[in-house]
Amino acid sequence: MKEQCLCKLISSEEIDRIKKDMPDGETIANMAEFFKVFGDNSRLTLIYYLSRAELCVADLASLAGMSQSAVSHQLKTLRLMRLVKNRKEGTIVYYSLDDAHIDSLFKGALEHILEEK
Repeated sequence: MKEQCLCKLISSEEIDRIKKDMPDGETIANMAEFFKVFGDNSRLTLIYYLSRAELCVADLASLAGMSQSAVSHQLKTLRLMRLVKNRKEGTIVYYSLDDAHIDSLFKGALEHILEEK
């Protein structure tokens, strides 16, 4: 005996309405790459510190307990994905979150995780 789905079958009009604003495949792939960046503890740690203050590599390394080389490597990834930006003052480069969206994403994820506890 074949099982039948007991849920509501949506109309073709409803399917069209839902699919209308679906991003294209390239955009979805870019979003997947974007979210992969958040899958690393070191990068999330740096994002947290940068959500609190603009910092140089040495300060980030000290806060995160990482080498400056490791911090620089992670910052490069974050910069390429436009999660952080930098500004040079003399010979020192300061890093901050690229914009308020990144702060909102981080805070929203943190809030969601803490709700589960």
